[in-house]
Amino acid sequence: MDRSGSDDLADAFDAYARRWPAEAATAALFGELLAQPGDPFRRERLAGHFTASCWLVDAGGTRALLTHHRKLGLWLQPGGHADGERDLRVAALKEAREESGLAGLRIEDGIFDLDRHWIPEHKGVPAHWHYDVRYVVRAGADEAYVVSDESHDLAWRAIADLAIDAGADDSVRRMAGKWLARGAGQG
Repeated sequence: MDRSGSDDLADAFDAYARRWPAEAATAALFGELLAQPGDPFRRERLAGHFTASCWLVDAGGTRALLTHHRKLGLWLQPGGHADGERDLRVAALKEAREESGLAGLRIEDGIFDLDRHWIPEHKGVPAHWHYDVRYVVRAGADEAYVVSDESHDLAWRAIADLAIDAGADDSVRRMAGKWLARGAGQG
């Protein structure tokens, strides 16, 4: 297997663990997946594979765009399978564009969040682990989204509200808290 970019991603997982010491064990799991045989960037690898998603924020940094996920029935951040793309930033930005229809999106360097979650069996695809690598993507002036076939709906939600919404997905609340800790999107 071509390992180009793997060293950069391994370094990014290490940097994430240093930034978020309480999540060092999670970052280590991501590093272990990267080192395992088989291509972890392909969805066909049912022992676990990488996905890429984004914390898509408005220009002011006070709202996040969430998608009401068609398969899972949950309000989540836009994202999806890497489908062989080894640069997960590229995959995350592609997913953000496809799922939101927004133009002028910009992606930040560095991993914003890591989340390993179990995906239940669906339409004959066995249950498996997603290792989701999340990046911050910023919207431009145009916030008029288009709902894709992958979603029931999209909505801009106040990040401060998401951080305390007991009904929100745990990882969405965690990302909201991280975002607010950054100082409303600064730095």
